Amino acid sequence: MMMTLQLTGGCLCGAIRYCIDGEPFDADYCHCRLCQQQTGAPVSAWMDFKVGQVQWLKGQVKEFASSDTVRRGFCAECGSTLTFRHTEYPDYLTLSIASLDNPESVSPNYHIYTSSALDWHRIEDSLPRYVKGRSD
Repeated sequence: MMMTLQLTGGCLCGAIRYCIDGEPFDADYCHCRLCQQQTGAPVSAWMDFKVGQVQWLKGQVKEFASSDTVRRGFCAECGSTLTFRHTEYPDYLTLSIASLDNPESVSPNYHIYTSSALDWHRIEDSLPRYVKGRSD
């Protein structure tokens, strides 16, 4: 009998909790300026799922429209960055790897928007790097 990976996570204050059935279909480091501003960090680590894999156990994500097509989700209580949602792809949901209870369970596969990487933040791994997104 095969076991399905189950991931859990939430925000800093515990007002929002989620559970995910299965592994992400992708994961990346994003160096774009919007992610830097949203998280207050030089780089964000994201993991991608089909919407049906994610179950919200407690609380509700508040979203901010950072562009016409992108919604960035966070906890209204503590401000923790939780989600990234592109409205042109309604079947997918991106979650912050750092919001996992065990963030070691998911590793990014590549870097995107390295054109916005901060000079003092060195990328020292051997993962693929893209100046913009992978499809640009």
